[in-house]
Amino acid sequence: MNALKRFVLWEYPRASWQYDVIVGAIVLFIFVTPRFISFGDRPKPASIAIVRGGYWIEPQQLAGVPDDLLPARAAAVVNAKYKAHAVIASVEPIYDDAEQELKGYLAFPQH
Repeated sequence: MNALKRFVLWEYPRASWQYDVIVGAIVLFIFVTPRFISFGDRPKPASIAIVRGGYWIEPQQLAGVPDDLLPARAAAVVNAKYKAHAVIASVEPIYDDAEQELKGYLAFPQH
């Protein structure tokens, strides 16, 4: 029990064989852990991004919104994200050429 306590609290002096085993186990864990095991530390892509001439909005942000309400909803999403007062003039859906899958929306502000 004493050895387990010393291991957990890392009470071994540097350059001892116990210290080297612990460090080796940590390094082994870092490099051998498969990529599919996620610890929630992967960055999430931005759901809204500023692009030349407008805003790129991920499709889930405007899911289920009728076409006539897209500019108002896009403005609300952009203003909430950037704490701005943008007025969106038009919103265009962007589809993947090959599969016709909705990739996102381009929202263009009024100038």
